Amino acid sequence: MKTLYPEIEPFDSGMLQVSDLHTIYWERIGNPNGIPIVFLHGGPGGGLIPMYRQFFDPQAYHVILFDQRGAGKSTPHSELRENTTWDLIDDIEALRQKFGIEKWYVFGGSWGSTLSLAYAISHPDRCLGLILRGIFLTRRKELQWFYQYGASEIFADYWERFRDEIPENERGDFMTAYYKRLTSEDERVRLSAARAWSVWEGATSKLYPDQSLMEHWEGEREALSLARIECHYFMNNSFFPTENYLLENVDKIRHVPTVIVQGRYDVVCPMTSAWDLHRAFPEAEFILVPDAGHSVSEKGITSALVDAMDRFKGRAAAS
Repeated sequence: MKTLYPEIEPFDSGMLQVSDLHTIYWERIGNPNGIPIVFLHGGPGGGLIPMYRQFFDPQAYHVILFDQRGAGKSTPHSELRENTTWDLIDDIEALRQKFGIEKWYVFGGSWGSTLSLAYAISHPDRCLGLILRGIFLTRRKELQWFYQYGASEIFADYWERFRDEIPENERGDFMTAYYKRLTSEDERVRLSAARAWSVWEGATSKLYPDQSLMEHWEGEREALSLARIECHYFMNNSFFPTENYLLENVDKIRHVPTVIVQGRYDVVCPMTSAWDLHRAFPEAEFILVPDAGHSVSEKGITSALVDAMDRFKGRAAAS
């Protein structure tokens, strides 16, 4: 079983103005002359953590990581204006052009898998390959499963806090009720809702719930950006023109080498979405981790992702 590469610090970092309103934080690790790859974090609104740098051989890869609009060190924090999937795709292109990269690998999990697919569909000629984990297609049934009924039956104990944040007469539509609170003018209302929303995701992300992960999402900045931006996207069909936009456009990326890594017991992004993508896109390699949930830090998922990147590295060396 493969493990993460050693901890590493960026050799370069900075801020990029991408609109009159938004500035995004970026960092680069590894070999500046290596194989280029862009890392797309989850959420939307999740932001970067240092562990994300460790999936890649620093001798072989030139990795660009960035905080998406409103997340992490990007400014303004938890901002919803000018924050859509298409804005993020433009930001990815702005980074590619900034660093003079013609083509690169695209690595993303959870919402990062959504954004990776959307970017590849929009710019297939810029993709050397896709590495996707915990597939999220943003369909209504996926959102209903996690935020209305389904996951609640498996994690009934943790569901109570998410449920109890909302008065009983508004529980027929939790996302709408949360959106009202997450966009409230009252700071206390926003933060309370954000923490309940974000801790629910943290509680359900691993096969065995991790208290430290839940504590991370109790943090004010972390909770606000994740909850506000996620709910903003989900209330707007993630700004896709159709419910099944990603599956409907798979033909545009069939030629792009792709690896799909999915935990069988993923409750946040259930396997059915990865399976639907696998069926629509059989050219992609499908890896089902039998003893994992959703989190990128679970041993089987970490191993599969590091192994995929090592294999891509080997192909590049052989070509």
